[in-house]
Formats: sequence, structure tokens, C-alpha cells
Amino acid sequence: MAHEAKLTSVQSNPRRRSFAGYDYVDLPFLIIVVILLTIGILMMFSASYATAIDEGESGTYYAVKQLEMAGVGLVVMFFASHFDYHAFGRFWISLGIFGIALLMLILVLFIGTSTDTGVTRWLKIGPLTFQPSEVMKFAVVVFFSMLISKNYNHMQEFKRGILPYFLMLGLIAGLMMMQPHLSGTILILLIGLTLVFVGGAKLTHLGGAGLAGCALLIAAILLKKNYFMTRITTWLDPFNEATSAGDTWQTCQSLIAIGSGGLFGLGFCESRQKYLYLPETKNDFVFAIVCEELGYVGAVVVILLFALLVFRGLYIASKARDKLGTLLVLGLTMHIGLQAFLNIAVVSNLIPNTGISLPFFSYGGTALIMQLAEMGIILNVSRQANIEK
Repeated sequence: MAHEAKLTSVQSNPRRRSFAGYDYVDLPFLIIVVILLTIGILMMFSASYATAIDEGESGTYYAVKQLEMAGVGLVVMFFASHFDYHAFGRFWISLGIFGIALLMLILVLFIGTSTDTGVTRWLKIGPLTFQPSEVMKFAVVVFFSMLISKNYNHMQEFKRGILPYFLMLGLIAGLMMMQPHLSGTILILLIGLTLVFVGGAKLTHLGGAGLAGCALLIAAILLKKNYFMTRITTWLDPFNEATSAGDTWQTCQSLIAIGSGGLFGLGFCESRQKYLYLPETKNDFVFAIVCEELGYVGAVVVILLFALLVFRGLYIASKARDKLGTLLVLGLTMHIGLQAFLNIAVVSNLIPNTGISLPFFSYGGTALIMQLAEMGIILNVSRQANIEK
């Protein structure tokens, strides 16, 4: 009788039905994602125009390909928003995702595509070329969220609360530093440690693990001393005439682009630095073109949109119906937020140039599809959350 009364109450109340039936996604979060994606495609079109023509393609070549991938990504996001996130709470599913990502990190060291600077980050499988580190970011969120939600009552124990996660993060960091990929390593470590902290691990355990992690990171940097010392030296003095034509050229041209934009920018598609002065305008340095064409005001708007995405994601996490949902949303939101912060910091020379893309803006079909899939998972959690819809 009690069950029938509860069911009748839900069916007779539309608001209650939206909560119980999980009919609606979080509209503010969805709107922010769509706005960021739209601005990102438009700016990527402008930033890639000159590069495409220089390569003998149509000026819209990269924009059209990115638009196609965005279409695929939106379809994936739609299905992900209807896919019950509790499937990630199954051990073998999460372990399988993590295992595949780990295998890719190993394979890229042997059969990966290298750049002229000796960096090996890309893996080519058939027509797809992608960075395994992008898959690992997602895998860490899923696997850690599953483990922490199942072992929540033991998180304050050292052996079960910090040691397994520290060992996994250490292995991942070691593999990624062999590429080398410092920014990606830092991002994954921050995501993993955030999940462990929110999961209830002791601060003393986290502090000890953090110190040990810093020691290992320093050791890894020393193994690639020449590579990282060049990055740091050029970061401290990018306009040094002895190096500005080489290692610091990209950073210098990025700063020139940012400064040229002024308050309101030169206007959409009016960038000068994209005409082969600034390398990688369609990838890691697209935000410099945003600053040049849209100015300080446009750059602030983009930053605020990312901030709103993070805040709304944290709100959804706080309203999730269970620990798994909270941890998934927290991890995926931190992924986008931290990656955007690191990219903007690199472009503006706040940190050394380490090579990291800007979510929703940088060219890369596989990465864009994965980012939209992650947003779909967050929307699925919001369907089942206690949010006033």
C-alpha cells in the first residue's frame, strides 16, 4: 500500500514525475556547452583559414571537418545523456576502460607518431590519430570514481584509501613523462588527487603521497633534463634575441596576438598573426586568436563561460543521487576546467609551453567527441539528480 501511495503521488505531481522519471537534463549546463562549442567552431574556422590555404586546401577545410566531428559528438552526447551512468559502477566495465587506456599509453611509446622535437604523443589506428592521454583522462575519472564509491568506508585507511590510487597515478605519470607530456601528466594527477580527496582520504596521507609524487616528477624531469630546461629557460625570457627565432617564436607570436587585440579586438576573421606568424593557431594556440580578434572583452567572456561550466558542473555534482554520480561529475568537470586553465596559462605565458589543447576550441575530432561524450555523462547524472528542473 505504501508503495502504491508513493507511486500515485509521483504520477499525480508533474514536478515529482520529472524527478522520479529522470526526464530532463540540466538546461543551464547544456546551454553553456552549446555556446562554448559554437564559439569554438567559429574561432577555429578563423584561426585555421590561412593554414588550410597554405596546405593547398580550401580555407574552410579544417572548420568543415571540425563541424562534422561536432555533429558526431553531439549525437554521442545525446546518447550518453540517456545512458545510465551506473554502468560505470560495474567493476569489469570500469577496469576494461582503464586497461585499454593504459595499453594505449604503452603502445604509443613503441608505435606512436613522433614530432621533430622528439615528442611521441599520438597513436594512429586506421583513419584515427589521437593522443592516448585524452583517453586516460576519462579512464582515470571512471575507474577512480567506481573504486572510491565502492570503498568509501575504507578511504581513510592508508592501504585501501591512498596507496592503490597513488601507485596507479605513479604508473600513469611515468608512462606519460616518457613521451614526454608534462601538462597532461599534471592534469591527470590533479584530477586523480581531487577525486581521492573528495572521496575521504586523510589529508596526512594525501600530503605524504603528494610529496612522494613531487619527488618522482622531479626525477622524471631530470631524465628529460635538456627538454624541460629549454622549456623553462625560454619561458622566463621569451623575447631573448638569441632564442626568439627558435624555441620561443610561438610564445612571442602568441603574446603579440594577445596584445594586438586590445579591448575589443580587431574583429572576427581579422587576425594578422594567423597568417603563418603564429604556429598551431588551430590547435593549442587558438585562444591567442580569440584574444586578437575579440579582444580583452571577448577573452573574458570565453573564460567566464568556462567558469560557469565548472560552477554548474560542481552544482550538479552536489545534487547527484549517489557517490558515484558525484565523483563522475566532479572528475569530468575538473578535466574540462583544469585543461582550459592550463591552455590559457600556456598561451599567455603564465606557465611554460607544454602543449595542451583548449576544450571545444582546438582542432581534433577524437578529442572533441570525447569531450562531448563526457558532457553527456554529466547530463545523464543531472537527469537523476535532485535539481529543480
